[in-house]
Amino acid sequence: MMPAAESPGDAPFTAVVVIGGGALSPRALDVLAAVDTQRRVIAADSGLDHAVAAGLRPDMLVGDLDSISASGRMWAYAHELLIDEHPEAKDETDTELALAAAAAMTDAQHLLLLGGIDLEGVDRLDHLLGTLLGLGHAALAHMRTITAVIGSSEVRVVHGGRSLDLRLDAGQVFSLLALHGPCSGVTLTGAQWPLDGASLAPTEARGVSNISDGDTVVRVNQGVLTVVIP
Repeated sequence: MMPAAESPGDAPFTAVVVIGGGALSPRALDVLAAVDTQRRVIAADSGLDHAVAAGLRPDMLVGDLDSISASGRMWAYAHELLIDEHPEAKDETDTELALAAAAAMTDAQHLLLLGGIDLEGVDRLDHLLGTLLGLGHAALAHMRTITAVIGSSEVRVVHGGRSLDLRLDAGQVFSLLALHGPCSGVTLTGAQWPLDGASLAPTEARGVSNISDGDTVVRVNQGVLTVVIP
């Protein structure tokens, strides 16, 4: 995933929101409502249709534009969006391209990905896995927080050398997964099954189905850890 164009406009902002394919779930809209209003919004192809339907005004449209509606395309032209169009025969998915554009926005401290796959449509497990893997790209490591809401599930990604207060309710189930390769120095507090400097491998499910006590913090020294909150 190569860096893309710089962010449009000159106003300061702290968060970048990427809107992928699939209608935004109620949980996605709730998480979005908590994001700083000083934000940039990047739509990945048909994500523009879903963004507009949710009352958002994207700043940028990225992708091969093979799934955006005709009305969505005209909306983008009418609102003079920055459009980064790519050929359909490309190595990256539209969501990857949008994440690359987000990574190039060096002023952003927080990344929020909403959608990324239509869970009510065609079953595209490959696209879902591609989206999850893209969140762990090294180009995003400068972000203080990386969050995604895909369907009704929330995902947090923690890059090596960082810690994260998960801010979960007591009794909330969550899972830790080393999707991007081995993770070492994993410390987890405020959970029914804590960890202290543990190593997690991508071939094991030891971190699945833990339970928060309401004050859960996770840290990873090396690697990229994925937290899934169903």
